[in-house]
Amino acid sequence: MSHFTMNTKEQVVEQSITLLDHIFPSPRSFTIRLWNQEEIPAELDSTFVLVLKHPGTLRRMFTPPIELALGEAYIYQDFDIEGDLYAAFGLIDTLSRRIFSPTDVAALIKEVQSLPKTGIERSTTRKPFDLKGELHSPKRDCDAVRFHYDVGNDFYALWLDRQMQYSCGYFPTGMEDLDTAQDKKIEHICRKLRFKPGERLLDIGCGWGGLVMAAAQRYGVSVLGVTLSERQAEYGAEQSARLGLSGQVRVEMRDYRDLEKESFDKIVSVGMFEHVGRNHLPEYFSQVYQLLKPGGLFLNHGISRRSQPADLALLQGFNGHGKSAANGPSFFERKVLGAGSFSQRYIFPDGELVPVSEANFIAETAGFEVRDVENLREHYALTLRHWVRRLEDQHEEAVQLVGESVYRTWRLYMSFCVLGFETGQTNINQSLLAKPVNGKVNLPMSRAYLYK
Repeated sequence: MSHFTMNTKEQVVEQSITLLDHIFPSPRSFTIRLWNQEEIPAELDSTFVLVLKHPGTLRRMFTPPIELALGEAYIYQDFDIEGDLYAAFGLIDTLSRRIFSPTDVAALIKEVQSLPKTGIERSTTRKPFDLKGELHSPKRDCDAVRFHYDVGNDFYALWLDRQMQYSCGYFPTGMEDLDTAQDKKIEHICRKLRFKPGERLLDIGCGWGGLVMAAAQRYGVSVLGVTLSERQAEYGAEQSARLGLSGQVRVEMRDYRDLEKESFDKIVSVGMFEHVGRNHLPEYFSQVYQLLKPGGLFLNHGISRRSQPADLALLQGFNGHGKSAANGPSFFERKVLGAGSFSQRYIFPDGELVPVSEANFIAETAGFEVRDVENLREHYALTLRHWVRRLEDQHEEAVQLVGESVYRTWRLYMSFCVLGFETGQTNINQSLLAKPVNGKVNLPMSRAYLYK
């Protein structure tokens, strides 16, 4: 790769085209439109158009760490995608798998940095979040959760289902609408937990309380839902009062680690597990085990990632406190690709995914027995596609509520997540865990009861 020092408009166009050829070699299945309206046609059937808004777009897109740069360049409108957004993300995934030598990487960075420093002034609506304090301390966890979930109830209501379920729906036929799929997800979870009237349920990370309300109404259980989001807690409390469930349901802004003297027949956690942190999983499972009555059931529903060879070190180096000898990301992954950097700054600060095998291994060391594990990744891909389409349909109202950069942030991250679930790089698992009494667990001999 050659390094350019050019000043004319024509030279910048030429330099950008050359750089695009290096990054996206032939044959290309997408069209590129430059800021001067010049188009570089696709060589195969075009699935989308990559629109570069100004001469410095590629500099903003590919200055390391690249994942962070690409995300920021999209949400702040340095570039756009017209057409199939999912196909565009597939291209980025392909790019991340290409093998670059150190010489190639150095030359590419040098070429990118030689482009002009032009660009659209960036909005301050969605600033990157820089957390302070000890990792996964109660205060820092609270700040991280608020950053994501306190964007506004009205914003989430635009594109979530009527029960405000911000987690994977359940599509038995694949043809259900979003409201039906989310209702079936709640019912699927309730069936697994086998509620009986009068039992006490804890929902850790209860969100806006959809599962809490349904469990109380349909099964007659008494429920405590806890969340670190003030807006979610307020919404949940209002909903329980509106439904006449105030004596049966409590939704509180509270850390599950502070529930020291409580006791529950059943416990559920949906979409909270990802915020715990790998090294804090022993604390998480141990606390839940202590809160659960003997003979009780715990359903842990959370996103996991595909195992890596380095994860095998867990089996050799696990010391009972969540530590392992597993290798972290390489220098190239951290400094050049910046894997996870955009999500950490703009979406889920301090979020961390582990393989489901590792999570359940740690659960077992806390005393749990793993009774059932289900992978619902195809269901989450469908859920996300529903969310993206509904968000796009409400574009104007979303921008009025939260601004263009926030709208584009959620559209970007949810669309990209579809790729992870459809390829199996990420999964969503429901693990049913039991606290046996003298080796006995009160579950049927078959799973037929789930599908009656």
